[in-house]
Amino acid sequence: MLAKRIIPCLDVKGGRVVKGVSFNGLEEAGDPIECAAQYSQDGADELVFLDITATLEARKTIKELVENVAARISIPFTVGGGISTLEHIHRLLNAGADKISINTAAVRQRELIGKASEAYGAQCIVVAIDAKLEDGRWRVYVDSGKTATSLDAQNWAKEVEDRGAGEILLTSIDTDGHKEGYDNELTAAIADQVDIPVIASGGAGNQEDILEVLTIGKADAALAASIFHYKTHSIASVKKYLSKNGVPVRL
Repeated sequence: MLAKRIIPCLDVKGGRVVKGVSFNGLEEAGDPIECAAQYSQDGADELVFLDITATLEARKTIKELVENVAARISIPFTVGGGISTLEHIHRLLNAGADKISINTAAVRQRELIGKASEAYGAQCIVVAIDAKLEDGRWRVYVDSGKTATSLDAQNWAKEVEDRGAGEILLTSIDTDGHKEGYDNELTAAIADQVDIPVIASGGAGNQEDILEVLTIGKADAALAASIFHYKTHSIASVKKYLSKNGVPVRL
């Protein structure tokens, strides 16, 4: 069995790390360059950097910040936020990103998934899916969780796989920032739908939550922010806990 991954997430707004609840009420949580360097040193398997208001503010992810973060870390680095063209993907990969995450553009320009996968390889292309439970199904949202679509998350996950995505970054809007556990039902439903890795995001409050999403939720990786930003748990302690409970991780 492949090792499960622990991935700290840096949600960035205005050049600072922020954290909110269900995509609202953002509070500052540190400097992205320093946070990235510390997580790399602490044993994170990968890092995700999301410029969370880039789409809403109709601008591009801060290329210079990506370069500065990439220069300080030695682990794979995924970048997302306002990415909508092959040219932009090319610039960010050249700036030091190992993978690119697209969300709103994937929905509105579906052909971009396949074009990017063909140009740079499926392993470089992550499609982020933000979902919320409504009327008994998980609805896909875009624009940093502000705009509902008609897409069903399970069907959309299968489509992005078919179009060439190499990985799915799945966030439950309902559980995001609440620190009461991931949406394991949603995560398992998506994991069962696709054959590509699923990164679970939204709701980690303790190491038990991470254990559950990697087992009950069938996720290949767990993304977390608050518990690491505010030092509720360290990456090392989470990995030791997972290992003791039979989950394969890189120690």
